[in-house]
Amino acid sequence: MNFYTRKWVRPEDLNANGSLFGGSLLRWIDEEAAIYAIIQLGNHRVVTKLISEIDFQASAREGDLIEMGLIATQFGRTSLSMKARVRNMITRKTILSIEKIVFVGVDEDGTPVPHGYTTITYDRDRMPHPQP
Repeated sequence: MNFYTRKWVRPEDLNANGSLFGGSLLRWIDEEAAIYAIIQLGNHRVVTKLISEIDFQASAREGDLIEMGLIATQFGRTSLSMKARVRNMITRKTILSIEKIVFVGVDEDGTPVPHGYTTITYDRDRMPHPQP
């Protein structure tokens, strides 16, 4: 699993207990997973289909640095499944894990569209290019 995105936990990201608000973390993961799906599916129109059970294992405090990791686990005809992990760079503890996140590539009308991919890419070659 590659950990590319890092976030700095700021005061506006905290809950009433002074720790990282789960909703903020889930928003960051959903955004990161959407970007990953866009690159893997070569389609800038993707939607979240499913997020499985979320296992919160530790937390983060103001000033902590966290990093998010994603890995594609399965390509469907129109979808991509992945796993996610978030860890605290300061305490070195895993903050959460999600075993399955599914994104679906759609067209302008929101209809699922086949993508034709079966392997992970580490390039940006799948990104659609604007037509002249």
